[in-house]
Amino acid sequence: MGFSPATPREILLVCLLLAGLYLIFVPGRHQLLPVPPPLSPAPQPLNTQEASFYSTRLSWASASQVPQTKIIAHVPGWSIIDRLYIYQGVVLIVSNEPHNVPNISAIYSKGVDIEVGEEAEMARLPDDTDIRIISTTEARALFGSGAQLLDGVTYLVNDPPQYVRHYYHWAAELWFGFWRTYSSLDTSISASGNTTIPPPRRMWFNRLDAFRWRDYSTMNQWIVRSSFPDLTMEFIDDWDDRIKMGVPFVLERVVLADRSAAMPALNYQRYQRTAAAAFGLPGSANWWMTIRNNVVQFAGLDPEEGAGTRRRPVITYISRQAWGRRMLIPADHEKLVRELRKLERAYGWEVNVVLPEKMSRLEQLQLAARTTIMMGVHGNGLTNLLWMKPNFRSTVIEFFFPGISTHSRHYTCGFAHDYEYTTRALGMTHYGFWDDAAFTSPDIPLPAYPEGFQGNEIPVDGEAVAELCIQRLTLEAEVDDG
Repeated sequence: MGFSPATPREILLVCLLLAGLYLIFVPGRHQLLPVPPPLSPAPQPLNTQEASFYSTRLSWASASQVPQTKIIAHVPGWSIIDRLYIYQGVVLIVSNEPHNVPNISAIYSKGVDIEVGEEAEMARLPDDTDIRIISTTEARALFGSGAQLLDGVTYLVNDPPQYVRHYYHWAAELWFGFWRTYSSLDTSISASGNTTIPPPRRMWFNRLDAFRWRDYSTMNQWIVRSSFPDLTMEFIDDWDDRIKMGVPFVLERVVLADRSAAMPALNYQRYQRTAAAAFGLPGSANWWMTIRNNVVQFAGLDPEEGAGTRRRPVITYISRQAWGRRMLIPADHEKLVRELRKLERAYGWEVNVVLPEKMSRLEQLQLAARTTIMMGVHGNGLTNLLWMKPNFRSTVIEFFFPGISTHSRHYTCGFAHDYEYTTRALGMTHYGFWDDAAFTSPDIPLPAYPEGFQGNEIPVDGEAVAELCIQRLTLEAEVDDG
């Protein structure tokens, strides 16, 4: 008798059995549906070297093995230091040759507010509770067998909030001075801003808290986050945390800024700018391009914006007429705007008359990056000259109050170095105006703040300003750099 035909139920059971065997014994086929390929290549390990423990401690067995502090670069107020130790709130320089260490008062101070007078100056000088030089033997006795390591580059700011909370003092002094100091380690920075030095890893304020570093215009944080997006920040609470731990810490490399320590420097005495002291160090002509280009890219523009002398110039007048302080005479402001508009019609140049307080931070950065000539009354709005692209036509024009003595009829004209020095430090040209009289380096006056300097009756001759714009933008010896 033959086999009877298979029933539908038996056929189904056999199929299920075969499918199960297939899934079990055929390698690499453990899913019924194919796995889609990744959208991008699989990430590679950040470190392909042999695995090891993180280096969190600098250790030694004897005093002779304690790593000594090394001063890499120094001018008053600005120092690059390797292996700077901190223990219970005191900065410690470990050296068996203390005579080779610069005067510690030119490195570090008590970090208190800057007040006028000899007594105030003496009160800012450091003592043993602030900073000390110790030998390796003293370090071994004080630290024991090691110190906790903060690796990478640290920006350490030993300043109170007094000046930090102002856009100009933050960007054009502190940030400016930090990078001018640190970039002295690479004197071949290219025009594109490429550099061999690694970015700073952290910024540490030991005199102020996290609520007192931002400025009223909220520009400080824009500059930090765009210059170094992964920079971390520590403040006085973090400093206090480390003090309470009772253990020593060592900064692998620190760029140390101290306003009080910078003030006796010759360049500070000449220009009243703490960053000026840092220019005693070597540096590339393109030193600032690393920061400038990072900020401009962050603003969504090509770093080459504003480059070249053959492109359409951009004139930007930073008006303070709605600010309520340090403003032009209204009629002079209106005439200046008319004269600039004439240039726009006659030459096809782009003219912008702007109120910074009415612009977003992004708009301010974008406009500054494109600007060829920036002008305005002495004030915070001119800080954005930092983002201009230096070339042969790049110019800053600043309006000052020409004061006058009613007794001798002798003029004491107002002037401050803030934007004049910053402009020249970037390789651009600066002109000051007292009404219809222009001046530029090397014929610059001494700083003066006559009555009316902060007032709202500052005169300026719009025709003279427009004529200077024509001279600057139609240079006979123009060089085509782009």
